[in-house]
Amino acid sequence: MNAVSATPDRTGGTAAVTPVEMSSRERFLAAVNRRPVDRTPVWFMRQAGRCLPEYRALRERYDFLTVARTPELAAEATLMPVDRLGVDGAVLFADIMLPLDGMGVAFRIDPGIGPVIERPIRTAADVARLRVGRAEEATPYVLDALRLLRERLGDRAALLGFAGAPFTLACYLVEGRGSREFPRAKAMMYGDPGTWHALMDVITETTIDYLRGQAGAGADVVQLFDSWLGLVGPETYATSVLPYTRRIFEALRGTVPTIHFSTGTATLLDQIATSGCDAVSVDWRLPLDVAWERIGHDRVIQGNLDPTLVLAPWAAVETGATDVLRRAAGRPGHVFNLGHGIIPATDPDILRRLVDLVHAHAAGTTPA
Repeated sequence: MNAVSATPDRTGGTAAVTPVEMSSRERFLAAVNRRPVDRTPVWFMRQAGRCLPEYRALRERYDFLTVARTPELAAEATLMPVDRLGVDGAVLFADIMLPLDGMGVAFRIDPGIGPVIERPIRTAADVARLRVGRAEEATPYVLDALRLLRERLGDRAALLGFAGAPFTLACYLVEGRGSREFPRAKAMMYGDPGTWHALMDVITETTIDYLRGQAGAGADVVQLFDSWLGLVGPETYATSVLPYTRRIFEALRGTVPTIHFSTGTATLLDQIATSGCDAVSVDWRLPLDVAWERIGHDRVIQGNLDPTLVLAPWAAVETGATDVLRRAAGRPGHVFNLGHGIIPATDPDILRRLVDLVHAHAAGTTPA
């Protein structure tokens, strides 16, 4: 990590500490450890694909899971936004469903539909047939992709691994595919708690091994995606979800910094802050400063520009991004991001300008 420079004050003491120029990787890692940074680090969820023409060209030749399960192709897709956008974090090109390979669950990704599980997990007998997946055996391609990326990235960006959280994976496993409300999954959670907790146990142990494997393969930071967490209330979260999230973060303590992502969870932020994560990613439904007060300034915060705003003219994007930065107030521990993933129709040139704006704003200048 680069050193910081301290400016002597008039009394002979030391005034504010100003970081010297950092590499993108150093910047990101300093922020997630709540240390001073030279500029606010920035990356975008779902940046490895979706809106990039070079990614679309890649997908014309290979289907999604072929890219995700081929280390060379996954590394290529991961590096695309680093090269084009100048982001400080490179998030591995993968899918939250991949650990299911090790649990003995067959799935596919259907265009326009998403994950599809032909034999959903609906009974205690179904859960009993599952096994705890081991990353080195079940998903070696993920670890190999991370090793490739660690070699190729250098300090150009921090390398982010990730996994789906137990609740979100359980929703897909029980429902069999995506849903607005996941009624079958919630019915199991409320009506058959023994089966629910047994399922969450298997997913949790699989996820711990998966994320430990990613850290060992070179990930600098890992993010836990609980994309559907907004479907539960505080009491249900406390009894049926939070204990498993805590187990994961406790198991990872001392390895790499951890980020918790969810959306639609303004009512749960106080509880999420107790999960043991190092950083909380927040969506746009609360102003950043209000959300930071809720989770506590002893936590890193990530976010929180509305991803649809990036579809608007640049003047609106600039206003929104500047407001997020103003609310962060220069405190250590802010990673700029969208409140959710990039929308496919987003113009990559707007994203590049947004990265430049975040970097320049933190440096005290205004980009042209």
